[in-house]
Amino acid sequence: MMESDAASARGNVPQYSVSEISGAIKRTLETGFGRVRVRGEVTELKRYPSGHIYLSLKDEGGKISGVIWRGTVSRLGMAPENGNEVIATGKVSSYGERSSYQLIIDRMEFAGEGALLANIERLRRKLLDEGLFEADRKKPIPFLPSLVGVVTSRSGAVLHDIRTTIERRFPRDVLLWPVAVQGEGAAAQIAAAIDGMAQRARRPDVLIVARGGGSLEDLMAFNDERVLRAVAACPIPVISAVGHETDTTLIDLVSDRRAPTPTAAAEMAVPLHSELVADLAHRTARLAGGLSRIMQTSRARLEQATSRLPDLPSLLETARMRLDDRSQRLDLALPAFVMRARSRLDAPGRQLPSPELIVSRARAALTAPSRQLPSPRLLIERRQSALRASETALVTAWQRASQLFHLRVERQRLSPEALKSAIRLQKARLDGLGSHLEAVSPRAILSRGYVLVQDSKGRPVTHSDAEPLNGRVVLSFADGQRGAKLDTLLTSQADLGL
Repeated sequence: MMESDAASARGNVPQYSVSEISGAIKRTLETGFGRVRVRGEVTELKRYPSGHIYLSLKDEGGKISGVIWRGTVSRLGMAPENGNEVIATGKVSSYGERSSYQLIIDRMEFAGEGALLANIERLRRKLLDEGLFEADRKKPIPFLPSLVGVVTSRSGAVLHDIRTTIERRFPRDVLLWPVAVQGEGAAAQIAAAIDGMAQRARRPDVLIVARGGGSLEDLMAFNDERVLRAVAACPIPVISAVGHETDTTLIDLVSDRRAPTPTAAAEMAVPLHSELVADLAHRTARLAGGLSRIMQTSRARLEQATSRLPDLPSLLETARMRLDDRSQRLDLALPAFVMRARSRLDAPGRQLPSPELIVSRARAALTAPSRQLPSPRLLIERRQSALRASETALVTAWQRASQLFHLRVERQRLSPEALKSAIRLQKARLDGLGSHLEAVSPRAILSRGYVLVQDSKGRPVTHSDAEPLNGRVVLSFADGQRGAKLDTLLTSQADLGL
């Protein structure tokens, strides 16, 4: 009976080979789960030369193996490392040879703080590309602000630390703009507070944005893009003091100065009064010492220059002696100078001719041309002779021309045009002879400024000592005659030296 039951049991239980059961398990896993998202911490990560990545995901209760194929690694969008908390997406499968199951990952993203850090890194790269972290954008902190603005929570130790530090170092007015520094809406309040401070009529000279320490989630408001852009656009120099010294947020990269703590931010904002007093005293002492050294040096130079100067009475005595010497030499030299000047003035006078000699030379110069000129009678006789000769030549030429003309007319029987041409030719010749006759006539001579002097009987008066009747003469000009009376003889040709 027992053997029969055992045989019956073996007949109802299916039998598989190892490969069959492994394949069945694989199919069951793949069809039963499909695509899944698994959250866990990356551990046992290995990168192989083939490009594949093998890793494990674990949590408090378990661990699962995973693989990222080489073709998926480049599309993953992140580089996983051991310790990262991630959410991996893929499908569950088994490896046939070992019948071990694993997660084939095709997507991965950070989870928890990892996700926050990934978002912060993406925003950091974006703002870095825009140049919001450049050093040349940083504004200098004023040396001694009159009003310090503070953006932080109204409660807590941060505001107390800032106020007490400012009061201790150098009392200044503090303007608080209270905001929520974590949680929902905190980023919007902080950004609005920064913009509001810049819009005030009396805006602060420096602005402190601060909060105490906390977790990454607590500090995320200071990694918000709205807050970062408000800080970058703020015309007021901004000091960031977020978290403890080890905490770093993106606002620290955008702000003009980063303080590790709120107390350090207050110390950056205002100088220490005692240090200023000590520095002023030190500078005053240095200035006084410098002035003292300058005075000593100047006094020494003055004394040295004074010692090099000669005695004033000696200078005056020497100058007086020089003046007396110059005066004596001048008294001796002045008469001799006057005599030399008089001699230089008399020398040209001795070289000049006497007035009598000058008059004699002038008379000779005036009478010389009259001796060289022919007498008017001789000139007229010559002109009349030339005129008679010209008349004779003209008559002769006319007669010859007439004879030749008549001969040519008779012999050639000229045409009217030829006759006119011949007449024009003869007329031109006659005009030329007339011009020559006019040039040698006495009237032409008179037109050049000469005057014919005749007595009352028409005889020419050719000498200056002639005495016509009653001294009356007739002056013939080119255009008429004038009567005149000769006056007393002034000078003769001999008296003029001509």
